[in-house]
Amino acid sequence: MAAPSPEDPEKASRVQSCENAAKNLASDAIELVDWDGENDPSNPRNWPARWKWGNVCLISMITIITPLASSMFAPAVPDMMKEFRDDSSAMASLVVSVYVIGFALGPVICAPLSELYGRLYVYHVSNGLFLVFTVGCALSTQTGMFVAFRLLAGCVGATPMVLGGGSIADIIPPERRGAAMTLWGVGQLFGPVIGPVGGGFLNEAAGWRWIFWVILIFGGVIAALGFLFMRETYAPVLLTRKAKQLRQMTGDNRYQSQHEIDHQSVSKVLQGALFRPLRMLFTKPILFILSVDVSIVYGYLYLVFTTLTFVYKNLYGFSSGIAGLTFLGIGIGMFIVSVGVVSDKIAARRQRLRELKPEDRLPLLVPGAFLIPVGLFWYGWALETHDFWLVPLLGMGVFGAGIIATFVPIQMYLIDTYHDHAASALAGLAIMRSAVGATLPLAGGHMYETLGHGWGNSLLGFIALALTPIPFLFIRYGERLRTGQSGEYRN
Repeated sequence: MAAPSPEDPEKASRVQSCENAAKNLASDAIELVDWDGENDPSNPRNWPARWKWGNVCLISMITIITPLASSMFAPAVPDMMKEFRDDSSAMASLVVSVYVIGFALGPVICAPLSELYGRLYVYHVSNGLFLVFTVGCALSTQTGMFVAFRLLAGCVGATPMVLGGGSIADIIPPERRGAAMTLWGVGQLFGPVIGPVGGGFLNEAAGWRWIFWVILIFGGVIAALGFLFMRETYAPVLLTRKAKQLRQMTGDNRYQSQHEIDHQSVSKVLQGALFRPLRMLFTKPILFILSVDVSIVYGYLYLVFTTLTFVYKNLYGFSSGIAGLTFLGIGIGMFIVSVGVVSDKIAARRQRLRELKPEDRLPLLVPGAFLIPVGLFWYGWALETHDFWLVPLLGMGVFGAGIIATFVPIQMYLIDTYHDHAASALAGLAIMRSAVGATLPLAGGHMYETLGHGWGNSLLGFIALALTPIPFLFIRYGERLRTGQSGEYRN
């Protein structure tokens, strides 16, 4: 800019004012705080392997305990109902499924809070409350009191199932995420399977209340380990802490994290965040369709949980303890299918050829989609024809393999798609899946009484068959649908 002539003092004054304003604006500019390069050791993605896998193992241990508590009590339901002098079949199903209703309510709060304040605080508070409500279950003196504490325990018990996937995504890169996701995902599904095994024998030996005392002991140990050794993994919150430290050290308030800039009004942000899981669930087609798929499968799983003990006690004369062992049929099928390891191999191979895409997680959905109806047909008609007791359990093993082959790839796909809002996406999934898992078992007894085990399970199998096109549609059109989604949650 040419300097103004001495004959134009007014113009010179205006220029000087503009220059001073520019200097003041520059001095007030925000210094955006980020990691100190790609190899910053404070970035959770750059932690040593022992820290990463230590966190993954602790999260997985917590994730086993809370779902385990959902079904460990199942073999003892008849004894508790007898003690409380309640012979309602609907109530007998409700005392198990009300815990899963809590799984549907808890994510509405825990997921948004974790994205505002970090994962670690939410884990610790939830673990502590879970122990308190478990004591309430153990000391209950009537059915209503028991149901209330079970509901509250389910609400806080949902936390590791909702936040775990996001925590893993915080520290493990996508191409190596499958094994960690399987370790965590198996906990969600294997916990409810092994629970009745111990619950049946414990009920016979010491009574149903001791089931909750044992849950309290194991849950307390794991919560203590988590308190001592778990670390915060959510990068936006860690960068906010770094910005606060810089402001304290330098006295310069220009240092801000992007998280702070985006969340200037905590009350408004919190109000919006609390509705984010539901908003995402009903406005994001990917999340909604896959949630429907998972929810139906999850509902089938809990329908089996609430009926398997009665089936084997009535048809085969098993005791409560031995009937609990029948749940291992599902568990063995889940354990055999190493979905995460295979998924990592597929992802690594495709990454060598091109950029890794979320859709690379989906091919394993195809066998899972067919294993579920096959397992249901097998199980139902083996019971209907009164085959040897092992034959229905083999069908349940096939069913279990299909569940894990459906559950884990879908969760990995959602995490890879929604990134920073993965916890809210998984919360939306958990809300729908838990609502179905809690309500479907309530109709299970009447369905089997009306249709029998053969046609009753065949009805479930036909519905599962109707869902088999979903994997093929997402493999072919998933990227187009994903990149076409507008808004803040797009990949």
